[in-house]
Amino acid sequence: MRARRGWAWFWLVLGTLYFFIPLAATFFFSLHGRKGVLGFSAYRRVFADPEFLHTFTFSLEMALFTVVVGLALLIPTVIWIYLRAPWAKNIVEGLSLMPFVIPPIVLVFGLIRMYSQPPVQLISTPALLVAGYVVLAFPYIYRSVDAGLRTMDLRGLTEAAQSLGAGWFRIMFKIVLPNLRVSLLSATFLTFAIVIGELTLANLLAWPAFGPYMAFIGRDLAYEPTALAILSFLMTWGLIGLLQFASRGVVGSSNMGGTH
Repeated sequence: MRARRGWAWFWLVLGTLYFFIPLAATFFFSLHGRKGVLGFSAYRRVFADPEFLHTFTFSLEMALFTVVVGLALLIPTVIWIYLRAPWAKNIVEGLSLMPFVIPPIVLVFGLIRMYSQPPVQLISTPALLVAGYVVLAFPYIYRSVDAGLRTMDLRGLTEAAQSLGAGWFRIMFKIVLPNLRVSLLSATFLTFAIVIGELTLANLLAWPAFGPYMAFIGRDLAYEPTALAILSFLMTWGLIGLLQFASRGVVGSSNMGGTH
C-alpha cells in the first residue's frame, strides 16, 4: 500500500511538473518585455492596445449570441428526441461528430458560397459568423445537454407535471431547465472558450475577433503573444473555477431539497 501510494504521488507530481513548467517558462518569458528588466511591460502594452479591448469585446458578444442560439436550438431538440423519437438519438450523435471531421476552412467556404448571393445574403452580417460558431460548438452543447438529461428521469417528471395540470412552458422553465443548470453552464463555458480562441471563421469572414488578433500579434511581436497566452489561460481557468463554484452550489441546494 505504501509503495502504491508513493507511485501515485510520483505520477501526480510528474504530471503537475509537465503541465506547469512550460506555463511558468512562458510567463517568465513574457516578463522580458524590456531588455534586461523583469516586469509587466508586455502586459501593459497589450492592455493599452485599443484593438485588444475591441476584439475581445466583439468575441464576447459573438460568444453570447452563439450560446443563446445553440441552446435555443438544441435543448428542445434533445428533449424531443428523449420523449418522442429515441430512434433519432444515434443519428444526432453521428451528426455531432461532423464538426470534428470537417475542417473549419471547408465549413467557412461553404457558408460563403451558400450565403453570399440571393435569396439569402448574410456575408456582410455577423449572423453568418454566429451560424458557423454554432456548428463548431454543436458537439459540446449537445453532449452537455445529453449528459444532463441522462441524470434525470425526464419522462417521469414530465408525465407527473402534466398529470398535475402543468403546461409545456411551465415544465420547461420550472422543472427541466433547473435540473440542467450544471450542464448548461458547462455548455456555456465550453462555447465561450471555443469562440474566444477561434481563428479560421473570423479571419476568412473578415471580422475583428480575438483569435485573428492573437495571430496577428504573434507574427510581428515576441513578448506580447506570450502575455496574451497567459491571459487566455487565466480566463479559461477562471471560467472553469466559476463552473466548479456554481456546480457546488447547485449540488448543495439539491441535497437540501432532497432532505427537506
